[in-house]
Amino acid sequence: MTPRRAVTFMIHRDGALESRSYRVSLWLLRTGIIVAALLVVGVIVGAVLYTPIARTAASVPGLRRELGQLRAENAQVKELARTLNEMESRYAQMRAMLGGDVIPSPQGVGRIPVTEAMFATEPGAEPRYESGQSTPSHWPLQASGIVTRGQVSPGTDDETHVGIDIAVPMATPIKASGGGVVGEIGEDPEYGVFVLIDHPDGYQTLYGHASRLLVALGDSVAAGEVVALSGSTGRSTGPHLHFEIRRNGRSLDPRSIVTEGR
Repeated sequence: MTPRRAVTFMIHRDGALESRSYRVSLWLLRTGIIVAALLVVGVIVGAVLYTPIARTAASVPGLRRELGQLRAENAQVKELARTLNEMESRYAQMRAMLGGDVIPSPQGVGRIPVTEAMFATEPGAEPRYESGQSTPSHWPLQASGIVTRGQVSPGTDDETHVGIDIAVPMATPIKASGGGVVGEIGEDPEYGVFVLIDHPDGYQTLYGHASRLLVALGDSVAAGEVVALSGSTGRSTGPHLHFEIRRNGRSLDPRSIVTEGR
């Protein structure tokens, strides 16, 4: 019978006369070494896996606090949005009651008194429009309106403003001030939806901030013909018509040319 292979360990204490010896079989020693190695590996793996978990667990209270703050801020934002919507709704109601942007701005740039109303015709009178092409001379609206901004020439301390702004209700018919040909239509960041009409003798008229155009490019229009409906497109704070008269590229004050009904 082959003797089992083993390993003998001897332990000798300093000053002692005898030594102690321990005999361990080789397979038991190998098993112990493997078990110890597995334990060490398990401890290392556990530490590696536990560290992120521990960090995450430690950050949970802070995340909960931040989540609570975000919820509180979100509630405040919702409350502010609700208040803003209410204010905008009330402002829109007030503006509609006043008939548009008829209140002068705080600076009063280029403004004339809102009591100066320009009427297309006298009550009950029929307008007399020329046939064919003609120079602009007629009130460009099918209703009276309030001039909220007049013409301001370049070089003044005020902001330059060509033409006049006339406050009227939404969708008021806009009429050609004279007979001519539609030279340009489109939408501009400043004028919004607009139509430009070419007239004889180098005259042009421009009608801006419309809500809808009723003519096409190249159309021939007669004086008094409805070419668009008023609106608040482009740079506008309320329904109104921006009306310009130009001659040879130079802007003229419409109030010096259109005297109908004044």
